[in-house]
Amino acid sequence: MDGRMRQGRQKENNKGGRPFRNGKPEARKSAEDEARFEGQLEGRNVVLEAMRGGRTIDKLFVQEGITGGPIDTVLKEANRAKVPVTFLDKAKLDAMSATGHHQGVIAKAAAYEYSTVDEMLKEASERGEDPFIILLDGIEDPHNLGAIIRSAACAGAHGVVIPKHRASGLTPTAVRASAGAVDRVKVAKVTNIADEIEKLKERGIWAYCADMGGASMYDMDLKGPLALVIGAEGKGVGKRILGVSDGAVSIPMMRDFDSLNASVAAGVLMYEAVRQRAK
Repeated sequence: MDGRMRQGRQKENNKGGRPFRNGKPEARKSAEDEARFEGQLEGRNVVLEAMRGGRTIDKLFVQEGITGGPIDTVLKEANRAKVPVTFLDKAKLDAMSATGHHQGVIAKAAAYEYSTVDEMLKEASERGEDPFIILLDGIEDPHNLGAIIRSAACAGAHGVVIPKHRASGLTPTAVRASAGAVDRVKVAKVTNIADEIEKLKERGIWAYCADMGGASMYDMDLKGPLALVIGAEGKGVGKRILGVSDGAVSIPMMRDFDSLNASVAAGVLMYEAVRQRAK
């Protein structure tokens, strides 16, 4: 892309595009039910990363009779952090679990403390880096949310922004899917993603939406201050968000297939940005 002329905002890229899709999204009711467990961490690596990341754990429940490497490491870290440990039989842990995949370890902590976009930008400034923010337009599947957060952490993004309504929050499934990345990258909740994009643009950050009608990611300039917007499963990015963004970016398809899973698309686009920014 020759230069970055915001005038017109590349509206031709926003017309007739097919959104990235992930088939049928997980039912919203199950995500809302699971939100009751926010602050509950499940799985050996998730709990271990949380403790190592300095998150306060109020209680740790471990399945009795399990010993060996990963469990011993969790117990050592709990001892170091002075976390009270209770041993329970598998049936009781199963009853406590929100994900069904606790691996013999469940931790109780305060509900996740969300960050702010200002804190993300401050971190970028302190690290001497151009801001790199990921915004999600209504991702409902907590597995996708967790996977995107994990990719964002690995790609060096300064934060992930999610909407307060009609989207997955940091439920146990999302946290587990992130493999502990929620304690390594900032996550913020905002009322309106489109309004947030406008604010970022006012601060000199370029916003591009993932959309099949957009220009190829290989032809887009993804260096400098950047916000990538990923749309909801089955719906893609909303029209208003497309309208306020600086353009749309797509992933070339080598075969006649309509789109990638939302979290896979997010990872591919993030790493194209990493590739360009490394030059």
